[in-house]
Amino acid sequence: MAATEATRSTRLRAWMLEGLSDMGKGGDRTAPRPEPEPGPGSGPAHRGQPWWRVMCLTGVDYFSTLGYQPGIAALAAGLLSPVATVVLVIVTLAGALPVYRRVAEESPHGEGSIAMLERLLTFWKGKLFVLTLLGFAATDFLITITLSAADASTHLVENPHLADALHDKQVLITLVLIALLGAVFLKGFLEAIGVAVALVGVYLALNAVVVVTGLWHVVTEGHVVTDWSTALTAEHGNVFVMIGVALIVFPKLALGLSGFETGVAVMPHVQGDPGDTEANPKGRIRETKRLLTAAAVIMSVFLICTSFITTLLIPEKEFEPGGSANGRALAYLAHDYLGNTFGTVYDVSTIAILWFAGASAMAGLLNLMPRYLPRYGMAPHWARAVRPMVIVFTLVGFLVTWIFDADVDAQGGAYATGVLVLISSAAIAVTIAARKAGQRNWTIAFAIISVVFLYTTVLNVVERPDGVKIGACFIAGIVLVSLLSRLARAFELRVTSVELDDVAERFVRDIAHRRIRFVANEPDSRDSTEYREKIEQIRHDNDVPLAEDVVFVEVTVTDPSEFEAGLTVRGEVLHDRYRVLTLESSSVPNALAALLLHVRGMTGGIPHIYFEWTEGTPFANFLRFFLFGQGEVAPVTREVLREAEPDRARRPRVHVG
Repeated sequence: MAATEATRSTRLRAWMLEGLSDMGKGGDRTAPRPEPEPGPGSGPAHRGQPWWRVMCLTGVDYFSTLGYQPGIAALAAGLLSPVATVVLVIVTLAGALPVYRRVAEESPHGEGSIAMLERLLTFWKGKLFVLTLLGFAATDFLITITLSAADASTHLVENPHLADALHDKQVLITLVLIALLGAVFLKGFLEAIGVAVALVGVYLALNAVVVVTGLWHVVTEGHVVTDWSTALTAEHGNVFVMIGVALIVFPKLALGLSGFETGVAVMPHVQGDPGDTEANPKGRIRETKRLLTAAAVIMSVFLICTSFITTLLIPEKEFEPGGSANGRALAYLAHDYLGNTFGTVYDVSTIAILWFAGASAMAGLLNLMPRYLPRYGMAPHWARAVRPMVIVFTLVGFLVTWIFDADVDAQGGAYATGVLVLISSAAIAVTIAARKAGQRNWTIAFAIISVVFLYTTVLNVVERPDGVKIGACFIAGIVLVSLLSRLARAFELRVTSVELDDVAERFVRDIAHRRIRFVANEPDSRDSTEYREKIEQIRHDNDVPLAEDVVFVEVTVTDPSEFEAGLTVRGEVLHDRYRVLTLESSSVPNALAALLLHVRGMTGGIPHIYFEWTEGTPFANFLRFFLFGQGEVAPVTREVLREAEPDRARRPRVHVG
């Protein structure tokens, strides 16, 4: 019975951790070698799909906001909704679109603006900055999941055929939709571009029918335009006041800017030219720019039209919480003007695309987090696998839904904050890139756009501080989990590969005929006296008759905040006498442990390494190791070896005098 339970547990663990890379565990390898990045001569890149099909993949996120954007705009701007939406469209076409077209040039492999900014900062300040941006990105994607599910449930609950049966069950329906999304990813989810094309095509066609019908009613019922303009003049006075107020309130409409970051993230799926390579994908960049431009133009037309017809044709009270148009303004018009049959078809289409928008956001999360956190050592080991992360994100989605009570309007602030922070960071990134490229005009233009988005972000935070509070919670959670994970994995072997140059390999082959002895040395002056005295010290401290048949090992710490990296070992002869292996790494103990295991694998012998004790308290030395990659090297090297090689008989020997 116990054996059966153990087998089931093993199978469950294997299923949950499918695809997990056990870095640095067991065997003679220090770590699995990652697939090499394609280089300039690596041949043609993956052809992918035509840009318009991939546009539909990002469009399930971008275009699906039509399900709730007009209602949120009406609540935020009231009668000024169409004017504020025009301001939003101008910001979209003249601001966000040029920024992300430049991001596509600078980051053509789907890394996005975060990767651009990551290259500008080093050491821990760079890591903390990226973690902050990841917190806002997580806010964007997770709120996309919960907001889309909440709006989908709104369309279900408010459908005339289902209103009585599903009354007061919106939270439950939202949780079921999120759970269903998680279940799909647990089973295995492939981005079905064909499904996205069908969903987006049907959804945009139905919206076009609603827009045309709404415009027809506006034209045939001329009094609605007169009533609207009269009320607008009475409320705001003149056109200049209207524009001024629209500039102030348009940040509340920032949901209409979502989708650009996703548009760049799907770049690897875009078909390029036959001669494209991963190092120079000119065709893919050009086609992605078409994708971004087409999506922005289509969305801009729909935003202006839908805000106009919903503001003029729907009574203001219906937009309020509990109103029939709250979170479903276009569906309200579809039912009211085209009948419940067409309205139900529209509801089904809206629910489908909103649910698929959640799937797109989940895929974005699963693509974004593993791109950074495991590389920083700031994720638990199981975070490399998809299924555990799906469970984590699903549970967080449950929590967010419960906190916001599946309210679309309440989640709008957090969503807008995440979107605006990412767009602002992208604008800053391209400004810096243009300045480095010596493009003065573009630098000025992007700087102005950055100021606009920073203003929009700050204003949105002031108006709706709940958004930045939720973002701060995500940031705090990511930073806390990241630091705890880094602590938990402090003694993990994290060198992805070891390569010896010809001289270093010759040294190792030579000493392999005798006892393999290495001496760890901290390079100072590197003169003859330093190496002679080091040998004498090791002989005296360890009470062993050492001849001069030893090889010194010297590690230079580069960026201690890095976690995973390859190791290149170079050999040199100093003062015509002393053989020295030099290494560069983020951590001295990890580099030494990786070298010892690699030498054991090369020669079949058990290498020995000799240290001297480091002065100072153990706790202070551990902090030096954790933050700066140095500290108490000898015991940490031994601990890394112990975790990497459980068999004591095969473990390299560590001597400390």
